[in-house]
Amino acid sequence: MDTKTIRFIRRGEQVCLTNVPPDRTLLEVLREDLHCTGTKEGCGEGDCGACTVVLGELDPVAAGPSGGGIRYKAINSCIRLAHSIDGMALWTVEDIAAPDGTLHPAQQAMVQCHGSQCGFCTPGFVMSLFGTYQNHVARGEPVTRALAQEELSGNLCRCTGYRPILDAAQQMASLPPVPVNETDLLQKLKQMASMGQGLGADSAYKSPSSLAELLAQRAAHPDAQLVAGCTDVGLWVTKQHRQFAQVLDVTKVAELRRVERYPHHLAIGAAVTLTDAFAALVADRPQLRTFAHRFAGLPVRNSGTLGGNVANGSPIGDSMPLLIALGAHVVLMSVRGHRELPLERLYTGYRQNVMAPDEVLAWIKVPLPTAGERLSAYKISKRYDDDISAVCLVIRLTLAGDTVQDVSIGAGGVAATPVRAVQTEAALRGQPWALATAQAATAALRAEFRPISDMRASAGYRSEVLGNLMQRFWLESQGLRQIDLASFRLEGETA
Repeated sequence: MDTKTIRFIRRGEQVCLTNVPPDRTLLEVLREDLHCTGTKEGCGEGDCGACTVVLGELDPVAAGPSGGGIRYKAINSCIRLAHSIDGMALWTVEDIAAPDGTLHPAQQAMVQCHGSQCGFCTPGFVMSLFGTYQNHVARGEPVTRALAQEELSGNLCRCTGYRPILDAAQQMASLPPVPVNETDLLQKLKQMASMGQGLGADSAYKSPSSLAELLAQRAAHPDAQLVAGCTDVGLWVTKQHRQFAQVLDVTKVAELRRVERYPHHLAIGAAVTLTDAFAALVADRPQLRTFAHRFAGLPVRNSGTLGGNVANGSPIGDSMPLLIALGAHVVLMSVRGHRELPLERLYTGYRQNVMAPDEVLAWIKVPLPTAGERLSAYKISKRYDDDISAVCLVIRLTLAGDTVQDVSIGAGGVAATPVRAVQTEAALRGQPWALATAQAATAALRAEFRPISDMRASAGYRSEVLGNLMQRFWLESQGLRQIDLASFRLEGETA
């Protein structure tokens, strides 16, 4: 079977790889084919960051010497398919020191701050720091403690402790600068882009560049595995050892890489990364910033897409409860035409949906904020950062005076699919926004779902937490952040 040629820039030179199977991961290519063993294999599922590398790709929005620019992204190579980096630049931990051995500031700062002990996780931390350096330090922006924590959210340290590593992140800017030759790199990236892509539509790894081409290939190859950032499909490869004869990658489709603003909604393309999609949502609703940053770690958000998370349909995917509460619609497309439906109607069962074999999820339409909108998003997990939710609840409420005019509630982790709490909404709509209404909604929310018990939480815990979060929403709407919840105990409850 033909396999698409992979071309990328590394150490300033173009690398061409052939005969790479469509389901081979970037980490496998690095360690086994290119013998770059500095990049480590830890969890094999994008959770620990030991495999972190940095990609550079053309960014027409960024400032740069030729009106364009380069965007740098730390990603997990263990779950990223190798073919997906075609046309990009790649840096591994072997690539950032100078030819004479002088360490890059990301490395030197780790040495000076004693940020490594066993060293296994160190290459991943160094590469995340390299991404931070390129995106912030090289642009004259300071690295605060809070920014360092966000940038390193996808890297787990098993022995050193985070304090010296965070110190290293802040110390990079005080070291002699080491710039990337972006003028030369831009020229080479643009040259690769002008040459087209590998073997094209006849290869086992298909990476169309236009929506029309994507729909035609989906119709011709309905059994091909559809991928975007591979943050879930990658686990099928590493954990379930699944193999794919054909892969159809949506991430190069120009139309689906955009966030478009209209008078009443945002249209987020299915190939927009979670990082960019959340940035667009946070721009309109700043209160979502913490929730957005708690969605996995930064390398996962840099690879994964909002469209992929929605199409995946996991009951514990955090973006769906948020989008349901916001009243989002999805646009499904095929060569036969398109159709639009509310996001919650996309799902028919556990990881099952209404899409036909020749359809793709193309856009997610998110209404803009309305006057008087109150919105809160809650994520309950064992770890604060880089963890899967036990319960996710998002509440959007609009008041007319003191009466609930409109309400929408999305929930995750409590059913086989992401769901809308329609019964609880009915208990709220048209009622005065008062303590008694909040208590009634609390009882309704606890009774509406029948969650299961699993390794993350028991069914009873999930039901209890749902009600507690409704109570919290009420308290926060009254301007209270900390209060004795005993006053909100329902009749018949015990302490």
